[in-house]
Amino acid sequence: MDLDLAQVRAFVLAAEELHFGRAAEELSISQQALSKRIARLESTLGRRLLDRGGQGVRLTEAGRRFLEPARQALAAADMAVAAVTDARRPLRIDVWGHLYAPMRTLAQVTAPGPRLELGHGRDLPSVIAALVHGDIDAAFGRVHEPLHPGLTHRLVRLEPVDVVLSADHPLAHMPAIRPSRLRDSVLWAPGPLHRLDFLHRFAESFGIRDRAEGTNLGLDHFLADLAADPRRFGLLPADVPLPARPAIRSIPLVDPTPLYAWSLLWRGDGGHPMLDALVSAFAAEAERNRWLEYDPVRDWLPERDQGFASSDA
Repeated sequence: MDLDLAQVRAFVLAAEELHFGRAAEELSISQQALSKRIARLESTLGRRLLDRGGQGVRLTEAGRRFLEPARQALAAADMAVAAVTDARRPLRIDVWGHLYAPMRTLAQVTAPGPRLELGHGRDLPSVIAALVHGDIDAAFGRVHEPLHPGLTHRLVRLEPVDVVLSADHPLAHMPAIRPSRLRDSVLWAPGPLHRLDFLHRFAESFGIRDRAEGTNLGLDHFLADLAADPRRFGLLPADVPLPARPAIRSIPLVDPTPLYAWSLLWRGDGGHPMLDALVSAFAAEAERNRWLEYDPVRDWLPERDQGFASSDA
C-alpha cells in the first residue's frame, strides 16, 4: 500500500505531543483536519493508532509499533526533498547564549567554510522547536538534557570561565579566585535563573545563596550593573572580549576552573548537504586548539555536562 506522507506526519506529531490541538497548531491546520488525516491513515492501515478518550490521547499497541518506522519514513522523504532543493541554499544556523558571544567560535570555525544564514534563538527550547520544525538546519550553544529524540548533538568546545566583578568588590585585588570564595557575594544573572542552567548549577554547586536577576540587554548593560554594586559578580567565558572599563575586573577562577560547554546541535536525519562539512570543521578546530581538554580534578562542569565531556574529550 502507498502511504500519504501528510497523514503520516499528522500521526507522528499527534503521537509526540499526545495533544491534537498542539499537533494541529504545528501543522498550521485545524484539529478537524488533523483528525481526518489520522482517521484516513488508520483506515488505510486497518488498525487504530491512537485512542482519544476522557484521559487524553494515547498510543495503541499498533501505534507504538508504527511510530518509529513512521519517523524514519518522514526523515527519508525530507532528505529526498533536501537533496534536490537544499544544495544551493545557505545552511541555516541559530546561536543562543548571546551574552557569552557564541559568534566568536562560529566565526573561527566556519571561515571560509560553507555559506551560512545566521539566526538568533532566544534559548535552548526555542532552538529545539526551530530544529524539529525544520526552520533551521543546525544550532550552536550550550546543550543539556532532555532533548527531543530526533536531535543529535556534539560537544565542540570547553571554555574556561572567569568571574567579572566591580573594582570595589572585596575580591577585586585577587590574581585568581576559588569559586567557593564567592559564597558571600551576589550572583548577577541576566535573566530568570531557572532558565540559565549553567549559572543555576554553578550557584548550587558552590553554595551561592544570594542571587539577583535582571534582563539581558547586552554586555554593556550587564557590566554596568556589576560596576554599580560591589556585592555582585557575574560569569563570562575567558575569551569574551570586554570593553575597557576601569570599574570592572575580570579574574580567572581556579581550584576548580569552571568550563562552559559549547555544542553543535542538529536533526539526526541529516538534512542540509553541507552539514557534514560543518561538523567536520568544528571537530578539526577543536583538535587544533585543544578545546576539549577536561580534567575532573582541575576543572568543574555541571553534572549533566560531564557525560558529554567524557565521551568527546
